[in-house]
Amino acid sequence: MRIPPYYHKPSWQQFFSGMAIGGVISWGLFLYIYGVWQEEQSKEIQTQKETIEDLNRAIKIWQDEFAALNKKNIEQMTIQEIRIRLSNAERYDFDRLSVFQIEEGVKEDINMVMAKDLETVYKSKELIRRAIENKVVKVNDKRYRLKIKEIFIYTTLSISVELQLDN
Repeated sequence: MRIPPYYHKPSWQQFFSGMAIGGVISWGLFLYIYGVWQEEQSKEIQTQKETIEDLNRAIKIWQDEFAALNKKNIEQMTIQEIRIRLSNAERYDFDRLSVFQIEEGVKEDINMVMAKDLETVYKSKELIRRAIENKVVKVNDKRYRLKIKEIFIYTTLSISVELQLDN
């Protein structure tokens, strides 16, 4: 059997040349569409990368600020200062030096609560009360006992004390 010679007929020549030209045109269209699509995808990827970098920078800033705020809050949640106020010093006509010495003596007695967290200080407030109220102060050859009027426990431990003559 013999293959018929289709290359001699112009209709077959047109068919095969049309297939070749169509193949080239379709390949060109495919490359164009694929190139446009890839360009759009690469632009989208680039914008997403920039967005991710911006968000990562923002996250870093927020984390740094959050860490600083946490550190500040931790500092604030401990006893930073102790203030003692003698409320009835005028009644006994004490001079400022005596009042200062009494207040400093009480501060030294309860200095162990400095830099402790608020919960620990609150739990040990009875110990603080006993430490202050059991203290006897000697001023101008008279003995005085301290009595706590009020205690405020926050970052500053504020204690208001009164003097009473000791029997």
